[in-house]
Amino acid sequence: MTKVVVSGAAGRMGATVCEAVEGADDLELSGRADPSLGVALADVLGDADIVVDFSIPDTALANVEECLAAGVHVVVGTTGFDLEAAKAASEASEANCFVAPNFAIGAVLMMVVSQTIAKHMPETEIIELHHDKKLDAPSGTAARTAELIDAAGGHVHRPIHSVRLPGLVAHQEVIFGGPGQTLSIRHDSIDRQSFMPGVLLAVRKVPTLPDHFTVGLEKLL
Repeated sequence: MTKVVVSGAAGRMGATVCEAVEGADDLELSGRADPSLGVALADVLGDADIVVDFSIPDTALANVEECLAAGVHVVVGTTGFDLEAAKAASEASEANCFVAPNFAIGAVLMMVVSQTIAKHMPETEIIELHHDKKLDAPSGTAARTAELIDAAGGHVHRPIHSVRLPGLVAHQEVIFGGPGQTLSIRHDSIDRQSFMPGVLLAVRKVPTLPDHFTVGLEKLL
């Protein structure tokens, strides 16, 4: 059994991850770390093979560095922190760090398909909509989508449009425009369960990744 600790376990995503790990036959939830639970990551890190971090941007990098310094693999769903610093920490560790701005398979497919479309319809706008408790804007998914479109030769019009409202979970629309036509792709996560297959995939894959630092769930599909 692979022992998994969830950091940010009291949050909505963290609590859903805990349930998913507990429901997996090959994984064991060995710890829940969260300030609101009175449990620091250091208190449970020794029991972990892998840490899943869904904390907040202000603490995510420190959590990643703590895991990697201890030789513990880490899967990160938190967005809005310094990825270059996380990469540097991973290169100094024997453990692996996997970061994904979005773990929903449909959202990842949206990003991959957007790369193909951008080669033929390069002018693009991105609108992302999330719940009102999300701390970063634009979302990590939108920023990653823009990065992939730009790499494919597209042109994402800035700024990315960010909507924060109660009642939303995670939604994104990518609109491509050309002479006399538009093409839109939209992904909607209407329940946080949509992220769990991707999270569990990353947990199972992270120990054997060829690189110490990997970004994007599309690398695992």
